[in-house]
Amino acid sequence: MVPKGRLVPVLAVAAALVAVLLYRAPFSKSLGGEGCSLLPHDHFWIASDRVVTLGRVGPAAVEVKGGLINAIAVGDYRNLVLRRPLLDYGDAVIMPGLIDVHAHLDEPGREEWEGFSTGTRAAAAGGITTLVDMPLNSFPSTVSEETLKLKVEAAQDKLHVDVGFWGGLVPENAFNPSALEKLLNAGVLGLKSFMCPSGINDFAMTNSTHIEEGLVTLAKYKRPLLIHAERIPDVEDDDGLDDELDPRSYATYLKSRPASWEEAAIRDLQRAMKDTEVGGRSEGAHIHIVHLSDAETSLELMKDAKQNGASLTIETCPHYLAFSSEEVPDGDTRFKCAPPIRDGANRENLWKALLDGHIDMLSSDHSPSAPDLKLMEEGNFLRAWGGISSLQFVLPVTWSHGQKYGITLNQLASWWSEKPAKLAGQKKKGAILPGYHADIVVWKPEAEFHLNDSHAVYHKHRNISAYLGKQLSGKVLSTFVDPELQLLICSAYNRMRNVGL
Repeated sequence: MVPKGRLVPVLAVAAALVAVLLYRAPFSKSLGGEGCSLLPHDHFWIASDRVVTLGRVGPAAVEVKGGLINAIAVGDYRNLVLRRPLLDYGDAVIMPGLIDVHAHLDEPGREEWEGFSTGTRAAAAGGITTLVDMPLNSFPSTVSEETLKLKVEAAQDKLHVDVGFWGGLVPENAFNPSALEKLLNAGVLGLKSFMCPSGINDFAMTNSTHIEEGLVTLAKYKRPLLIHAERIPDVEDDDGLDDELDPRSYATYLKSRPASWEEAAIRDLQRAMKDTEVGGRSEGAHIHIVHLSDAETSLELMKDAKQNGASLTIETCPHYLAFSSEEVPDGDTRFKCAPPIRDGANRENLWKALLDGHIDMLSSDHSPSAPDLKLMEEGNFLRAWGGISSLQFVLPVTWSHGQKYGITLNQLASWWSEKPAKLAGQKKKGAILPGYHADIVVWKPEAEFHLNDSHAVYHKHRNISAYLGKQLSGKVLSTFVDPELQLLICSAYNRMRNVGL
């Protein structure tokens, strides 16, 4: 039986304290299709020969008490752990639960695309224990205190993992510090903006001036601005697409959204990035570039900005690391996303940048839609909705494709847990350490499986995922989420504490 939780209500603690809305759900999920089960204990141990903790991977047992990690017994835990119950997972990997800072759950308003119940259930099935919902694709978009309340109400009793929310930076609030502060005080973890048309009517694009003004307000709260960094250059290289180009060809779509769009956006952000340096106008604010696709000039510009002291992080997504444009079949619009999947050489450069630490973290950018919007029968890349449906599969996809590059379990934990937790301001998440939330995934890296019709998929619409039919390794066995409801309280200066309810 799937446990139904409830959203923690906004708690009026004091004028300077605001609720950051995260739900804590009792959850242990098996991918075998048996459903979910509650562990009837608030004090237990889980153990294996491969626990990712304390900068190492090795035998250990983790004591969970009252929803938190209480202690870690390293080494020959079978002789150390005398208390029961003990869940011994043998040689399976025990790792911090994944934190996905970029997912679109589309509720309220577009439940037919995806919703909190299906989205968070798919997240749990994939080892994700916390996700942060994007402010657009739902209707209305989350751009004000009032629209955030609608989002919270829509999530009531539907969540199976922890969920937080980003708010939107749009032209209507960018020059209104009071409106932004109300949104931040209402509980969003940071803001998100688009530098090109978003495809959503009530989420307008911003320019660098909007962004620079928004960063001034964010600096007071020490929360990040996430930016979709594509900008249509003022002068294009050519007159546009040839009308005779085949819209079913992925090469046509790739030409319609070249890497120069990403480069133009990053160049336009150079002053904003400089403002985040020590002594800058927006010192204390942070810029996070979402779903980087261009591993050439755009990346080099950001590497320079980081080296010069900008407060800047970069994410990319598993679909940019798993696929290349040459491999996308004609008419298969499941692969359409923005920015586009680029060529194989670019993919290699993305992997190198990730391994070298220039790209900081990974996210799903789970962006589903109703199946008819993907135009899969027509196969028109120029008209189909863009977005990769991936939430449940990101751990095995990252692992399966990363083995070629020798990635380690510690790197996985850094890209998917530690650094995303820091971005979202969650100081007690992202690691298996005493005092941290007991958010844990147990999985078998060597276990191979085929994403065929018999595989249990919990997304709203399984048929729109580009990963269907793929052979992957890395099967999630169980996902644990702290069984206690907790409310994370975030002050204007990002001091965090837990309030037991």
